[in-house]
Amino acid sequence: MASNWCKRLAGLCSTVAAALAAALAVLLPGVAGAEASSGAYTVVGDAIPFPLNGAKGDAARGREIILNRHVGLCLLCHSGPFPEERFQGTIGPDLKGTGARLSEGQIRLRIVDPGRVDAAAVMPAYYRSEGLTRVAPAFRGKTVLTAEQIEDIVVFLATLRD
Repeated sequence: MASNWCKRLAGLCSTVAAALAAALAVLLPGVAGAEASSGAYTVVGDAIPFPLNGAKGDAARGREIILNRHVGLCLLCHSGPFPEERFQGTIGPDLKGTGARLSEGQIRLRIVDPGRVDAAAVMPAYYRSEGLTRVAPAFRGKTVLTAEQIEDIVVFLATLRD
């Protein structure tokens, strides 16, 4: 009996995650700040070792982007050390301790194109504009976040060491 319940729950979670990924793919390209196209970057192993825009990000701005429910929508899926935010997601991993687990380059790749790390990832690619399906014409060829926004998030997440 418990086995059937677990299977049903797992199936429901998969369905919800797939629906959420589809919704994000439609909603996120409309956020302010999207770039006309993503710039070139080099993946080395499981990381993008160099900043996308050649500059170090700003941790305070990165925190603001993560908490902003109209830009990155990070807390829709993730939770983290943000006690002021009442409603946080449970689909993605907790952001607490990200900087202790991952290098800046690893964090960067997971934001730019999470499918490169995990083909089954439901998190959208925030800096990829090619090879996407079912993108509204007004948003084709545009990224969800700018290189600067991604670098801000990377630097902030790298500070989360506990």
